[in-house]
Amino acid sequence: MIRKFLVSALAVFAIAGVTVWAEDIKLDGVKCLVAPRPASADKSAEYKDGKVFFCCGNCAGKFAEDSAKFATTANLQLVATKQYEQKACPLSGGPLNADTAIKVGDVEVKFCCNNCKGKVESTEGKAQLELVFSEKAFEKAGFAKVATK
Repeated sequence: MIRKFLVSALAVFAIAGVTVWAEDIKLDGVKCLVAPRPASADKSAEYKDGKVFFCCGNCAGKFAEDSAKFATTANLQLVATKQYEQKACPLSGGPLNADTAIKVGDVEVKFCCNNCKGKVESTEGKAQLELVFSEKAFEKAGFAKVATK
C-alpha cells in the first residue's frame, strides 16, 4: 500500500525494519517525477518502500492525488536514486546479460538478449520508459529494494 503523505528531507522513516535517512539518497541529476525540473530533497513522498522526490509542493500534491498516473516515472526515479536495483530482464524476466546494457532515462538497464535490447532501443521517450519501468515491467525485471544501512 502506498502512503500518500509528504515527509521532510531530515525525517527518518522505516523501510522493512531498516532506518533510512533522506540525506543518504543522492539527487544529483535526478528530475522531479511530475515536471522536468531538478528534484528537491525537501519535497518527497513514500513510495514502494522508498522515497520519490519532486521539484515543488504542487508536483507532490499531484502525485498524492493519483500516484498510479506517475508509476513509470516513480519507478525510474527509485532506480536512478539507487533505492532499487534490477534483477532480471524487464521484457522477458530472464537472466541479465551485461553485454546488453544501455541507458534508459539516464539509468543503465540490462536485458537477457539483444532482441529485448533492440526492442527497447527502437523506441524513444515515454514509450521506451514504459517498456522498462511500467508496473508490469518493474515487476517482471524483479527490481528489488537495495539493502541500506
